[in-house]
Amino acid sequence: MSAYDQFLEPLATAEEMRRWDEESVKLGVPGTMLMENASQAALRVLLSYIPDLTGKKAAVLMGGGNNGGDAVCLARLMLDMGADVTVFHLPALEKIRGDALFHLELARNCGVCLMPAASFEGDCDILVDGLLGTGFSGTLRPDCQELITLCNQKKKYREFTLALDIPSGLDCNDGTPGPCAIMADATVTFAAAKTGLVKPCARQFTGTLHTAYIGTPKKARTPLNMRLMTTKTLRHLPAVHAGGYKNSYGHVVILGGAHGMGGAAHIAALAALKSGCGLVTVVTPLFWTESVRLGHPEIMTFGLDSKDSSTDWPDSVPESMRGLLEKADSFVIGPGMGRGKDAAHFFKACLETLPDKPIVVDADALHFLPQLDSASGRERHLVLTPHAGEARALLESASGNEIDTLHAISARYKSTVVLKGAGTYVAGLNLPDAFYPHDIPQLSMGGSGDCLAGLCGSLLAQNVRNAPEMARDELLTLSAIESVVWHGTAGRLLQKMYPQRGCLSSDLVSMLPIVRRHLCEGTLEKVLEECNDVR
Repeated sequence: MSAYDQFLEPLATAEEMRRWDEESVKLGVPGTMLMENASQAALRVLLSYIPDLTGKKAAVLMGGGNNGGDAVCLARLMLDMGADVTVFHLPALEKIRGDALFHLELARNCGVCLMPAASFEGDCDILVDGLLGTGFSGTLRPDCQELITLCNQKKKYREFTLALDIPSGLDCNDGTPGPCAIMADATVTFAAAKTGLVKPCARQFTGTLHTAYIGTPKKARTPLNMRLMTTKTLRHLPAVHAGGYKNSYGHVVILGGAHGMGGAAHIAALAALKSGCGLVTVVTPLFWTESVRLGHPEIMTFGLDSKDSSTDWPDSVPESMRGLLEKADSFVIGPGMGRGKDAAHFFKACLETLPDKPIVVDADALHFLPQLDSASGRERHLVLTPHAGEARALLESASGNEIDTLHAISARYKSTVVLKGAGTYVAGLNLPDAFYPHDIPQLSMGGSGDCLAGLCGSLLAQNVRNAPEMARDELLTLSAIESVVWHGTAGRLLQKMYPQRGCLSSDLVSMLPIVRRHLCEGTLEKVLEECNDVR
């Protein structure tokens, strides 16, 4: 089992999930059984919020597809639990076919009340949404829009709204409404999370997202193009070894911190140290070494003399620096480097000179790559960390959607790419993509990206030391994924301390070892739940 399968969750499109269902049926798993399992899972989620259904007035919205079959099956179970249940069906009952018809007849035989959706007035204690499933896209029919609008208008008067698989009206693949969607308190999605459900834009519709196992055989789970990054990923962090010493945990060399921007290199260096690497050296213009250390003697510096008072960076890598480069396990280039011609020349010299070791290219250095990507003729082990604006610069054109942009950058620069944003994507060479779903306002500040770059450099160095047998592409991509999750989790912890923002990048750096402490103590998920309650 690869690290991808161990520490990342599956994330499926509508088409990929349809194949899983088809393959399950081919193996002999009846569709009616999958529906029963889905409704049992949904009932468990519902009971986790409302433990006693006795006497609760429940409305179950039933569409004509498999999602409607899940809904009517759940209605039968809720009736057994004492709820006063009515199923409001949008299509005429004689139009129901297939596995959904089986569960419709079973529910009718068990005494479930069935009414046309046109008679629903929106009044209930519990609303279960099973109108439309993952196959929906585009624009809702007028009757669906009217029904969904009514449900949302009456939401404040009911106790709970549960969506089955996906809130009706939401596009499964991109998380956009068409043009409206059910606004649920919780969504229970089946077999695997869907790409649209985990987008930040979908959260107002999904509420709390639960992914439920429904018996889809492993053999039926055809490969997916995307994985979901969760805190489970942090279980793969480099181990702390008994008897280890500073060199056991790697040496990161950071190149940056020019005039007025020493803080960027400082934050990157602190993040590398706080995340457990053994040594950090910042290569910076000679005059600015103290602005990089900023009172932290743990940060080593190597001062460069440009021989020209009007520039910060030399045109070439000095011979005196070669020994340091050979000792390094990874490099981070760009935090506070500047975008002058001297920085561009020095960056090119670095690409031509640095040893064959992992390199994180961030911030200012990203702007030099379009002119230099073919200059050296050497294949490099790169991790690029652009935000949307830097991604456009890397492609020298307007970018398309996020996935296309991600793949275009990775292919052009033969690199692992971290595309930062409200949700962050990671793409590696010959590996599935990964998505981090959290939109964390506390991370929107100067220095946050420098923290991520230093953290990624640190994990690259530690993984080089801890897992020398790992294929280089996998090592680059997994290190990038770990850094995104660790960085994001630190930001989530800041949400409780600074619910209205106001935190500093130094606060974010200080939170990195606290994340790992909670992880070791087994308290991380509980603490994150408390942080979510503040939002």
